[in-house]
Amino acid sequence: MNETALRDGVVLLGFALAFVLVFRKLGLGATLAFLVAGAVVGPQVLGLVGNVEQKRGVAELGITLLLFLVGLELSPARLWRLRQDIFGLGLLQVGLCALALTFVVSSFGGFSLAAALAVALPLALSSTAQVLPMLQSAGRLRTPFGERAFSILLFQDLSIVPLITIIAALSRAPAPAGATPGWLLAIYTVVAVAGLVAAGRFVLRPMFRLIGNLGEREMFIFAALFTVISSAAIMESLGLSTALGAFVAGVMLADSPYRHELEADVDPFRSILLGLFFLSVGMLLDLQAIAARPVFVIGMAALLILTKTAIITVIGMGFRMGWRQAFGLGLLLSQGGEFGFVLFAQAQNALLIAPEAASLFGAVVTLSMATTPFLMVLTRRFRTAPERTADGAEAPRADGARALVIGYGRFGQTVAQMLSAQRISVTLVDRDIGMIETADSFGMKVYYGDGTRMDLLRQAGAADAQLIAFCPDGDQIDRAFLEGVQSAFPQAAIFARAFDRRSLIRMDGAPIAGAVREVFESAIVMAREAMANLGVDSEMIARTEDEYRRRDAARLRAQADQGDLHAQADQMFTHRAIADAVAQESEPG
Repeated sequence: MNETALRDGVVLLGFALAFVLVFRKLGLGATLAFLVAGAVVGPQVLGLVGNVEQKRGVAELGITLLLFLVGLELSPARLWRLRQDIFGLGLLQVGLCALALTFVVSSFGGFSLAAALAVALPLALSSTAQVLPMLQSAGRLRTPFGERAFSILLFQDLSIVPLITIIAALSRAPAPAGATPGWLLAIYTVVAVAGLVAAGRFVLRPMFRLIGNLGEREMFIFAALFTVISSAAIMESLGLSTALGAFVAGVMLADSPYRHELEADVDPFRSILLGLFFLSVGMLLDLQAIAARPVFVIGMAALLILTKTAIITVIGMGFRMGWRQAFGLGLLLSQGGEFGFVLFAQAQNALLIAPEAASLFGAVVTLSMATTPFLMVLTRRFRTAPERTADGAEAPRADGARALVIGYGRFGQTVAQMLSAQRISVTLVDRDIGMIETADSFGMKVYYGDGTRMDLLRQAGAADAQLIAFCPDGDQIDRAFLEGVQSAFPQAAIFARAFDRRSLIRMDGAPIAGAVREVFESAIVMAREAMANLGVDSEMIARTEDEYRRRDAARLRAQADQGDLHAQADQMFTHRAIADAVAQESEPG
């Protein structure tokens, strides 16, 4: 059994890696690559992997983790800012597309009304896993266009649990003996959600605070996975949706200072398990049923794209978008999404559709996802020309994550507060739990996390930030790290706090906008005030400062070039240095 599991793992990971690399090179999404790879290794093509249902059971944890991360995105402040787009634009999109597609599926597919609705609800959703990377790579995620697309996707993700509930209500499957009545399930749901919220406040937050104080990153990973899986298990034990449990767990931690750390820790597991989920979906596709009705699959995919594009375009125009921009939004969200496969399985288990129909519409979703990159490329000039500003670039949204300040100690506080005074929005990250709690008491939101980790910087919004300021206590920053940050986030200006001249030497040559020695300027200010107090005239004070700065800069340059702290030791500022400098200035001609 162990040998079989290892062999299956090698085959799945190998094919997934190869297909993702090829599909990315072609400009297609990783989700589509996983589906095709699964179909190739599955029982109907090469037959290299068995026990598909068992693997899918494990892989569905990926959906659970995805909903946990969706919940983490729903901080109250962000929900309030995007409330009109999320609950207005998003609700209209899902509702109107579901109604229109119910008519399409019923008319052209020959399904009953209940079965058509069970199919149309999943088709109304789009692919978060495909659309968000496209927006990020184009640099449009923080623009008004990008935020409207994100708002619709967010509402779609929020609607998963209600849609599962609707399909369950339409179920034709006989209720098992001793099944819990619906009214009691509703009570269970309310009690379970309230219990999870209370656990988040009185158990999880103190637990993460304790782990943060201990400084054990591995324990954070364990605690994050425990939070997700235990919340899902509680819901499952009550006969409720595991997805709902994971989502509530994310929401109750969305406004905590540990949000970015949790996202960074959970995301790799989510990526792996979600990829395995799509592989299992590809393996379960009934290729014979698809091959028997290719015209139906192609025609239904075309109707899906046309219907969603038309409805989203009209809705976007109703929300005061230009028609070209609204058309672009419609094309971007015209495909089916990854949650469609989950809901098709639910509809199949509810005896609303046959397994062959689930495979057919899975193929429809897959084909629609494949068309999106090509449609966006083919229509680029047509739909984007009027959206450009005078300089040819799309203007960023003023309230986006413009700056990241890593380290909120005595140095970072000053940097962050002065940026905030200019209405520059700042995301703050620190590892000191005591400092985070103190900042919170003054109304400052500081997130917990290690700001020297690339994955955490990305989760905190570094890919969209215009500035990243590293202000941690101690001596943690060097040239190699700063080069890595600049390579990962080339759009951001990078500033670094240096602990001392040794720190500056280690940063020498780094592609950054500036580095500041933390005590240098304050020491010069004190020296000036001390000289003035002792009666030194202002002209001599200024000469002394200028000469000190000149010699210090020359020494620092030589030390960095030679790698020797004792380089140009003769240029150290002694009691004779200023006298010699003044004497040279006073010599005639």
